[in-house]
Amino acid sequence: MTESAPAERLFRGHSGRLLLVVSLGWFAIQTGRLVVSPLLPDIQNALRITSAEAGFALTAMWGLYALAQYPSGRLSDQLSRKTLLLTGLVAILVGFLALAAAPVYALFVLAAAAVGLGAGCYPVAARALVSDLFVEKRGRAFGLHSGAGDLGGVAAAGLATLVLAYATWRAAFLPIAAVLAVVVVTYALWSAESLTVARTDLAVAATARRILGDAQLRWLLLTYALYAFTWQSAAGFLPTYLRAKDFSPLVANAAFAVLFGVGTLVKPAAGTLSDRVPRDHLTPVTLALAALSLAGIVLAQTPIVAVAAVVAFAVGLMAYPPIMQAYLMDSFPDESAGGDLGAMRTVYLAIGATGPTFVGVVHTQASYDLAFACLVAALATGAVILVALARKQ
Repeated sequence: MTESAPAERLFRGHSGRLLLVVSLGWFAIQTGRLVVSPLLPDIQNALRITSAEAGFALTAMWGLYALAQYPSGRLSDQLSRKTLLLTGLVAILVGFLALAAAPVYALFVLAAAAVGLGAGCYPVAARALVSDLFVEKRGRAFGLHSGAGDLGGVAAAGLATLVLAYATWRAAFLPIAAVLAVVVVTYALWSAESLTVARTDLAVAATARRILGDAQLRWLLLTYALYAFTWQSAAGFLPTYLRAKDFSPLVANAAFAVLFGVGTLVKPAAGTLSDRVPRDHLTPVTLALAALSLAGIVLAQTPIVAVAAVVAFAVGLMAYPPIMQAYLMDSFPDESAGGDLGAMRTVYLAIGATGPTFVGVVHTQASYDLAFACLVAALATGAVILVALARKQ
């Protein structure tokens, strides 16, 4: 069921090819989902919707993405990684084409939900495959794979700027669909696994007992939920927030690109560092830096200060996932690693998916400043919890 290579090669051989293709798929998926954020003001104008309605559409996409994590991880353990990866790729390809064609808000929400459901089938199986392929270089491999998603964020900002200059927001999803089609064909040819279809037991109760019965995993789950709440809120509304602060669209999109551009460098570096330094010592530092920097964004009055704060925010925010995911995969039993990671991702991403709706509602009732100040508090709380856990080790 699992695939392995004689040597752990990050850029060559069987392991390197599979890491490349699943990372390219993650790049395309993230580009497509994140391009919605810089396009959001134009989408709102075209569909005549409020910030709260826009936030609900993002929550639908992220929420279904979250709910699919556990079943997809469990099925990738019971069937094959290839089965879930190809299913997710094809489903999200259809979802992006539907987004490009959606003429009214109701259909836009349905298309966003389809994107979320398709995308939800992909990342746990992809990370489980990476974990299958790499042991000694697991942190570096997770960093490179995660960094591909952040490169997608950079591409999303550039794609949005280009599309809005020469076409409408709908055109942004077509090149992404083309890249996904290439990934489908390439991965199907390169993977030696079989496509497997069979009845399986999701074992929800056993998985819940295994994770929730461990006090440390419960606290780690809470910190990841606070992180995900902030991350999905920022990914959904950072460009809109900066434009609300009277910064130009160019500055807002540039800051959004910087957020992910920094991530492409920080995630591989953080993953490599976590192979050498205890991971529980690194994680609180990342969240503390992210909290302080996000406070700087809230207080920023000039574009230069805002962009500088975004850079520091990105360093802290983007360093967290590869470190924590490698730590979690080290902790899970091999035979249930995909399902256990999927279960945790379902919970923390489901909580995180409420973030865009929270920001949209708080803005509607009060201000973006108050909404983002609440995100600062969420990150600070996560950092304090992680410090307490590290002291117990």
